[in-house]
Amino acid sequence: MDSDIQYHIKLKPGQSARYVIVPGDPGRVPKVASFLDDAVEVAHNREYCSYRGRYRGVDVSVTSTGIGGPSAAICFEELAQVGAEVLIRVGTSGSLQPDVYLGDLVVASAAIRDEGTSAQYIPLAFPAVADFDVTSALKRAAEASGHPHRVGVVHCKDAFYGESYRNLPNAKEWEDKWTAWERGGALCTEMESSTLFMVGQIRRLKTGAIMTVIGETREGEVTIKKIGPERAIQVALEAIYELAQGGR
Repeated sequence: MDSDIQYHIKLKPGQSARYVIVPGDPGRVPKVASFLDDAVEVAHNREYCSYRGRYRGVDVSVTSTGIGGPSAAICFEELAQVGAEVLIRVGTSGSLQPDVYLGDLVVASAAIRDEGTSAQYIPLAFPAVADFDVTSALKRAAEASGHPHRVGVVHCKDAFYGESYRNLPNAKEWEDKWTAWERGGALCTEMESSTLFMVGQIRRLKTGAIMTVIGETREGEVTIKKIGPERAIQVALEAIYELAQGGR
C-alpha cells in the first residue's frame, strides 16, 4: 500500500484541490459534482467519497464526511494532509427559531460545541468560529442568489434523535438545554460544523458552512421535508469562485 495514501479517505498528496466542499452524505457528492466541469471520482472508501472537477475555471474537490463529529474530524485531518486549505460544509439542519423556515439557507458564523469530538482537541471554553473571509463570501453569494437566508450561530450535537427528548432518562436536562439554545438565538441545529471549525482553527484551515433547513418544530411537532441541496451548493461554489479571485 502507498504510504502517502490517507488511511480513511484514500487520497494522496496532490489528489485534493485547495478548495473542498464537504457534505456529510456520500450520496450528495455526485450531486455537487454535477455542478462541476470534467468532474471525476477520485476515491471512495467507507463514508468518504471524493470527486474533483472545476467550477468557472477554479479547481474544486468534494469529499463526504459521514454523519457526526468523529468521522468528520478524520476527513478534515486527512484532507489537510493532501493539500486542502479551504473547507466549506454544505449540509442540512433543523430550525431553532420561529422565523427560520423550511427551505431557508443558514450560513454559520459560529457553532455551539454541544458534541464530544471537538472537546478532545481543545477545552470547550475555546469558541468554534468559522473563518471570516469564507463566511463573508458565503453571505455575499447567498445575497446574490436572492434566496431567503440567515447568518449566525448554529447548534452542533451528537445525537440526531436527542431533540425528541421527552422519553429520555435525562429529559429535563435536554429540555433546559434546547430552551437555552433557542432563547440564545441559535438559528438551527446540525451535527458537523463545530468540529469543522475547531479542526480548521487548530490545523490552520479556512472553514465555513452553509445549511439548508429541512426540519422545524412547531407546537411540539417535528416536521422534516425533503428539500434538495442545489441552492446551498450553488452558493458555496460561488463563494469559492470569489475566494479564488482574491475576495473583495
